[in-house]
Amino acid sequence: MTTAPQTVRTASGAPEVPEARGEVSRAVRRRLLGDPGALPDGPEIARCDPYGEDLQLALHLCYALHYRGYDGVPDTLEWDPHLLRTRALLEHRFESALRHDCRHRGSVDEELGALLVEPAEATGVSAFLASRGERWQVREYAALRSVSQLREADPYLWVVPRLRGRAKAAMVAIEYDEFGCGRADRMHERLYAELMVDLGLDPAYGRYVDAVGAETLAAVNLSTFLALHRRLRGALVGHFAVVEVTSPPAAGRLVEAMRRTGAGPAAERYYDEHVEADAVHEQLVRREAVGGLLEDEPDLASDVALGIAATVLLEDRLGDRVLAAWAEDRSALRAPLGPVEPARGVR
Repeated sequence: MTTAPQTVRTASGAPEVPEARGEVSRAVRRRLLGDPGALPDGPEIARCDPYGEDLQLALHLCYALHYRGYDGVPDTLEWDPHLLRTRALLEHRFESALRHDCRHRGSVDEELGALLVEPAEATGVSAFLASRGERWQVREYAALRSVSQLREADPYLWVVPRLRGRAKAAMVAIEYDEFGCGRADRMHERLYAELMVDLGLDPAYGRYVDAVGAETLAAVNLSTFLALHRRLRGALVGHFAVVEVTSPPAAGRLVEAMRRTGAGPAAERYYDEHVEADAVHEQLVRREAVGGLLEDEPDLASDVALGIAATVLLEDRLGDRVLAAWAEDRSALRAPLGPVEPARGVR
């Protein structure tokens, strides 16, 4: 059995550049590594599957420059005009697909209302893990989610200077909790890294990007795409609302999964924290972040609804992909995880 590709943590704390998954991502990767060759043009990107491996990895490579970057890649490439042009073409392809696939979305109240209704019998990945998931599936889930959870709260900070009043205050209040209320050891991304150690996974930032599929990358890319564009501030608040509204019940099920599979105290603590904290956040985000934004800028209602619908769409695609693989008793990763790794400290 093969093991997942290795994305190595280096002395800089940044990962190495992930491997390409097609011609578009290969060209972007080459540019990051110093090759001055041509980047993909509009027609080439237009031929890409907007949710596919090649486009989503290329977009992820571009977005990484706005976070911690990659080892050996110059910081100046964050604002390289050629890469920015390519990123804009990739984003246009992605956004066009999302707007088309979410064209039948309802109002903000309808979209949020659907999230607040828990079915009598829960479905989805968290329900599967709680009821019958095995330890190897819990580990895969943790690896899949690590791509976003190791920078859990970061993209939402970009929206703060673009808001005002109630919406701004609510976002800052929630983010303060996400960043541990001023304590580095309580930051949610830190708690997630400790969860990974409990499960015998490498907690290094970016470690499992090579191992996850396009569905994971698309779900992760969405928040950064929305966050980097002021015109999409309403959609980012909608995205944030989905995360906070759906977190408490899912976290409760994942606590059960961690306990049932003996994942470890840090694994349980991460989801216990989210059951409690996100129950408060859910009220704040609906009443103050969404409510305050729409009171100040009612014309953004359609964008908020788009953010909600697009998030649900991509999360459903990811969940379906994972459950389909597990139903056939095969890995939901591009290659299965290797054996449990030696315990290491969390940085």
